Amino acid sequence: MTEIEEKQPRSIEELITILEALIFVTDEPISAKDLANVLEEDSEFVQSAIEELAQEYQERKSGLMLREIAGGWQIATKTELHDEVRKFLKTRPSAKLSLAALETLAVIAYKQPVTVPEILEIRGVQSASAIKTLLDKKLIVNKGRKETVGKPMQYGTSKDFLIQFGLKDLTELPSIEDFEDLTSGL
Repeated sequence: MTEIEEKQPRSIEELITILEALIFVTDEPISAKDLANVLEEDSEFVQSAIEELAQEYQERKSGLMLREIAGGWQIATKTELHDEVRKFLKTRPSAKLSLAALETLAVIAYKQPVTVPEILEIRGVQSASAIKTLLDKKLIVNKGRKETVGKPMQYGTSKDFLIQFGLKDLTELPSIEDFEDLTSGL
């Protein structure tokens, strides 16, 4: 063997196996670019391997799928199994949001960047404790100050928000009209 051994190129099958393991162990969705950098592989090769892996998951008769959310890839349960998964998860303690926190989060998601006075104007009630809860749960983040009198803080949703709600990006939020239709039946 020589001192500097030349790296043998990986086969697509080997790369898919490695990618599946890496995507599985990450806490957050991971981008194809980040995976390519870690593996020192061509990003187009990695992207095509991820797409092939996603196709394998789609064709497989397993309970999992590979999906693109929040700018990266993540292994998740298939949507048709969500009822069973929810039933199971309800048996475990969870950190639920209050109605006030959910309303505040909806206002922020649809109107971002938005200030506390703007949220008050929309909701008609103070939202300070709800905002603190959402910040603590990392569902919203500070988006800087608004260039207006008093320079109030602006808030917007975070990457954790996208992950928690399984969204690729904010364009996947239901339209405000659809959202209003959903809530009018409550």
